[in-house]
Amino acid sequence: MLGGFGPPGMPQNLTGALLRRGVKDLTVIVNRLDSSWSAADPGKLLERGFVRKVCCAFSASPHPSQVTEFERLHEAGLFEAELIPQGTMVERMRAAAAGIGAFYTPTGVGTEIAEGKEHKVINGRTYILEYPLPADYAFIRATRADTFGNLQYHMTQRNFNPVMAMASKNTFAEIEESIEEPGCLDPDHIHTPGIFIDRIVKIPPPPEGLWTFPSERRDR
Repeated sequence: MLGGFGPPGMPQNLTGALLRRGVKDLTVIVNRLDSSWSAADPGKLLERGFVRKVCCAFSASPHPSQVTEFERLHEAGLFEAELIPQGTMVERMRAAAAGIGAFYTPTGVGTEIAEGKEHKVINGRTYILEYPLPADYAFIRATRADTFGNLQYHMTQRNFNPVMAMASKNTFAEIEESIEEPGCLDPDHIHTPGIFIDRIVKIPPPPEGLWTFPSERRDR
């Protein structure tokens, strides 16, 4: 799993480390596999042939006249893709985290997404059965942490990173600002408890860091 909803929450440094290791045959779970933000975007894994399968919510270009690398490589049959509605993808992750065996959702009924899936009518409405979406590893990004692994996010970092941290067997978090001693972070402002985090790494400050996005950062 690769977190983020747009650049501020993307684990650019951890993705860069994965690129440098050259790990292949990956199944990547991500909101959108883009490669236009930086040299360490998740899409670079796809471009270098490291990905076997992609589970994502968005695949097409926001500009209909432009063909993305994702579309070109998929049409060439170089990897498998599973398109999942965004809300369904998050709920499948949450189900994996909570130990829920499966759940019914009306999202996707009557579309290609529903093909081959169990259907059930509940109170007059048709639903399809969806299963949990776990991962062996999650790479996420947070603003602050303590040495126990408690995390604080900022703005769009909170879209996918918290649920991915819970749905994976091993979660690695890259930290923007600081890693404090336990007790230094306000307990009321902890967004992901350290019990879900296995590794934390302080990323370099700009300009050495692989990504900064000032418009998404709070004034300090």
